[in-house]
Amino acid sequence: MKKALVVSAIASNQGKTLLTMALLNHYKSKVRPFKIGPDFIDPQFHEKIAQIPSVNLDGFMMNKEQLQWVFEKYMDKEVAILEGVMGYYDGMDKFASAYNVAKTLNINSVLILDASGSYITICAVLKGMKEFRKNNTIKAVILNKVSSQMHYELVKKHLQQEVPDVKVCGWIKKGLKSLTSTHLGLNLKEIEEDSLSEITNDVLQNIDLKTLDSIMDINIKHIDHYPFQKIIQKDKVCVLIKDKNFSFVYHDNLKYLRELYKEVIIIDSTKNEIIPDKADIVIIPGGYIETTEAYEKIKKSVLFKNSLIKHAKEKKVYAECAGLIYLGENIDDKKMSGILPITFKLKDKRERLGYYIYEDKNGKIYKGHAFHYSQIISAPKAEGQLYKTNKKTAKDGVYKQNKVFATYLHTMWRLGGVV
Repeated sequence: MKKALVVSAIASNQGKTLLTMALLNHYKSKVRPFKIGPDFIDPQFHEKIAQIPSVNLDGFMMNKEQLQWVFEKYMDKEVAILEGVMGYYDGMDKFASAYNVAKTLNINSVLILDASGSYITICAVLKGMKEFRKNNTIKAVILNKVSSQMHYELVKKHLQQEVPDVKVCGWIKKGLKSLTSTHLGLNLKEIEEDSLSEITNDVLQNIDLKTLDSIMDINIKHIDHYPFQKIIQKDKVCVLIKDKNFSFVYHDNLKYLRELYKEVIIIDSTKNEIIPDKADIVIIPGGYIETTEAYEKIKKSVLFKNSLIKHAKEKKVYAECAGLIYLGENIDDKKMSGILPITFKLKDKRERLGYYIYEDKNGKIYKGHAFHYSQIISAPKAEGQLYKTNKKTAKDGVYKQNKVFATYLHTMWRLGGVV
């Protein structure tokens, strides 16, 4: 029987990623990682550890059948570890929480709870989490930032008395090395083999993996039809820019492109690779272009830039976020390709964060996620706007010029994206 587990908590910065990393390294070649929600950074950590792509499961962009289909399609290993987003119930108003995904897929959840400076109150927290929605899948708890074995035993005793239907699976000592962040997420550079082994040993040292394993059995629901719009393969060549700058590509988006086009060519802009003349469409995903470190990787890629400019004169380009910025003229003092007459400024505060909707001129709805610090200073009239729930709060975020389409919205293309 296959096994799966949702790793969640009561909020962000509680230790979900550390525990997930340790479990992925523990199961190694037996595991397929998944990320609940739209995040691009955590899946890159997952892939670096598990040596297999991590798959996003997003309940806002996908309906229940689509979630089940994607999970079944990519659950090709003995074990699945699903890292949650924010707190366990956060996002349930959009059907996008760890709770929603765990319930839809019928996968049991382990909560990692911060035990620092507390012992009995943790029982109230866990009891509240269990009772908030009776149909949750919370079956186990791991205590984080525990000061000693004695502290753990004290908390465990009260948890077993007050919440006996939740297994207490161990503890993580306080003071472990934490991961630093970049302005869009965790720092991927810090995950090297030596540090990973050290982190794994420290995290799992006092965790009862046998007890945790006992709640992980699953029966995968089979979806006997394709719950998306039928794919009609295009007799065209697609170029996807995918490199250290433009790395925000959902794994299923890449798979979908290979199902949709007769040929998909991967180009590395940081190596000054040229877009071939036979390309019918170029796709530039999100990532990092606005920081000094990222810009240094591409500013001398003149052959790449010129080939993109040439392509964009007559053929299709689709770009998201960092791709949109690169199509513009500049961000601050950093020159971009100049294909679109748009200028940007990098702000200290986030300009957008969260789920957004774009409705095109034909009334078609596109759901996605946006997260950026850049602000548009000057631009031609926008093709469309992005809004959360109320169109009154909509702001420009979609631009079109000839066959070039660019947006701040990150989407799942299998759902009917503009690609």
